[in-house]
Amino acid sequence: MLTGYQINRMSLFRKIISMLFLTSFSIQAQTELKVLGLSDELEKNVKNHLAGYTATDISGSLRFQMQLQQDIETALQALGYYHSETEFTLSESSGKSTLQVNVLPGKPTRIEIADIQLSGDATKDRQFSRLLRQQAPETGEVLHHGKYETLKRELRSLALRKGYFDAEFSRSTLEVIPELHQANIHLHFASGNRYKYGKVSFSGQQIRDEWMQSLIPFEPGQHYLASELGEFNQTLANTNWFSSISIEGDVEQIDDYTLPVLVKLEPRLRNSVETGIGYSDVVGPRLKVNWLKPWLNDRGHSLHSQFEISEVEQTVESAYRMPLSTAATDYYQLQVGFRNRDNLDTRSKEVNIALERHWLLGNEWYRTASVRWLYEDYIQADQDANSSLIMPGISYSRSRQSGGNMPRSADRLLLGVELSEPAWASDTPFVRLRGRAGWIGSYDRNHRFVTRLDAGAVVIDDITDIPPSLRFFAGGDNNIRGYGYETIAPVNSENELIGGRYMVAASLEYQYRVKGNWWVASFFDYGSAWNDSPDFKRGVGLGIRWGSPVGPVRLDFGYGLDSGQRNAFQIHFALGPEL
Repeated sequence: MLTGYQINRMSLFRKIISMLFLTSFSIQAQTELKVLGLSDELEKNVKNHLAGYTATDISGSLRFQMQLQQDIETALQALGYYHSETEFTLSESSGKSTLQVNVLPGKPTRIEIADIQLSGDATKDRQFSRLLRQQAPETGEVLHHGKYETLKRELRSLALRKGYFDAEFSRSTLEVIPELHQANIHLHFASGNRYKYGKVSFSGQQIRDEWMQSLIPFEPGQHYLASELGEFNQTLANTNWFSSISIEGDVEQIDDYTLPVLVKLEPRLRNSVETGIGYSDVVGPRLKVNWLKPWLNDRGHSLHSQFEISEVEQTVESAYRMPLSTAATDYYQLQVGFRNRDNLDTRSKEVNIALERHWLLGNEWYRTASVRWLYEDYIQADQDANSSLIMPGISYSRSRQSGGNMPRSADRLLLGVELSEPAWASDTPFVRLRGRAGWIGSYDRNHRFVTRLDAGAVVIDDITDIPPSLRFFAGGDNNIRGYGYETIAPVNSENELIGGRYMVAASLEYQYRVKGNWWVASFFDYGSAWNDSPDFKRGVGLGIRWGSPVGPVRLDFGYGLDSGQRNAFQIHFALGPEL
């Protein structure tokens, strides 16, 4: 006969065997982990701490439970909860184990003393006052270790950005008394003196000193600000004069909290050549060559020439740039261009000479005022004529992008107008308007969206009074894909293209990253060129994108839904910016 003591021992033995069996089984089978009892920030922080566990790490073992309890306590203590309780329940159903953790956060630890002190020049700095007002902990708040460390980091960062180079914490202590549910913070930040800019010295430059001085966005004696040095660096880069730029403080020459600035430069090569290629099954292959001479003399003058050759069109353009006092953004430019076209119903030879004045406005917009002379000798359909026009004009443009050769975000806007009047020796009076807009956006790392809108109008009674280069034609790889280059336009009685007074083309494109720099794309294009009423055309298709070191490479297979042809497919290939 078994005694009560023996029965209890056997019962305990069965429980141990049962626990070991369940533990062993949960290790062999995949165990699901459930954490209950938390919400909001507590739940989120615990999940973040447990995110490192993989499915194979999770089990019902006592060792894992102890590690899990420690991680949960650490996550809760970071938010001021030092008295949490955890209860584990291991169950098995349908061959699958579940480890359920019920968590009771307990009473939070609150701040009893919030001793935050600021000394030095920073006491008169509004940004420091705003930072402390927004982020400094207050008495009675629940202790939050992350916010405390963030405040310390923000104080150091702000001090460096604004020139408080001697700043330090004279006292930085966080005392936690768990048994009293209290915490005491003593944070004393001594900023010291704020430094000022001294003299800016250049070395290695090939441009005269007065032009270099005009690029500096601050004055000696002005308080230091890191963002101004970043602006200075970008301004120097935008000139295209230098291959290497280094801006640093001359710490050995500091005097009375004044920091001299050293700018070390290396000239860019005097010649730079870039090439681009494109293809469509109507135009055939296209070759583009850009030749840049970034500096010609010590005044920073530059010459940019562009050659573009295809079977139907050959273009040569040169632009001579003459910087003004703010050399990077304000300049005069003289442009000369020649173009020969033999495409479908257009045969023309044109000469363009333009004088332009460029300004960068304060809101990132460029303004360009110009006077252009155009001479064009042409045959368009059944019209054989020539035209000489003088056109003053003005345009506004803005381009922004981030994220490298396949930018995650970008936008481009252009608005322009040109006028022609016989009063200044033009053959024909008219007003020509142009507008372009483009946007690139991303979702996650693998999804991109590209949209474009291109529009134009000529205010004139008869479109045949101006040469073909000023009329509007649609179709092609940068316009409406699925149609041949400039094949969409009004026609005459012989079904020959004559060009339109109006044009609009819109594009919507989605891209998905397959692997690395390779993407697939789908697109829908819509638009027309017309005189009286539009006959809108639709193009759809698929494409391949490669983010090459020199920019996106695009191969598109377009189908013209309204082409009226049995074989409505077009192949388009291009290299270069998408907007």
